Amino acid sequence: MFDFLQAYPWALPLVIFFGRICDVTLGTLRIIFVSKGEKMKAPIVGFFEVFIWVVVISQIFSHANDLTAYLAYAGGYATGNFVGILVENKIALGYFLIRIYTKKGSAALIHELNTNGFGSTHIRGEGAISEVSIIETVVSRKSERRVVNLVTTFDPNAFYVITDIRSKRKGFFSAAGAPRLGK
Repeated sequence: MFDFLQAYPWALPLVIFFGRICDVTLGTLRIIFVSKGEKMKAPIVGFFEVFIWVVVISQIFSHANDLTAYLAYAGGYATGNFVGILVENKIALGYFLIRIYTKKGSAALIHELNTNGFGSTHIRGEGAISEVSIIETVVSRKSERRVVNLVTTFDPNAFYVITDIRSKRKGFFSAAGAPRLGK
């Protein structure tokens, strides 16, 4: 399959390095698809991940005494993890529950969230010192930064927690990517 490597032995570490970047990046995506319940995407990505890995590892075994091949394998693995994280952040699959705790009145923040297309639920709570407003909103991961900016603009001292959601049920999404209850 890689007969050209006999003529160009310097290309072996490059093939291994870039092959490893591809298979580790796909592995990162496969794990994300599995954790998000993407039953069709995970096996397809897994097929290509393992296919590339088998091709790369066969080259390692056929050139078992080549230190540069080993270094390319390790470097490709490390780089593949980095690239996988970048790709995952770019596609930003899934949803977050953002729970906001504020001592300010909640009406203005709820209005601001709704104006920007984010639904919310308000809960009254009792903090260690005083009453607090707890506002929850479920948003697409791509909308996280927008919501955090709205919260910190409203109350720079607000405490918020962002929780990854495996699945959600009911509701619909506005143009802002926020689930809203059906009308």
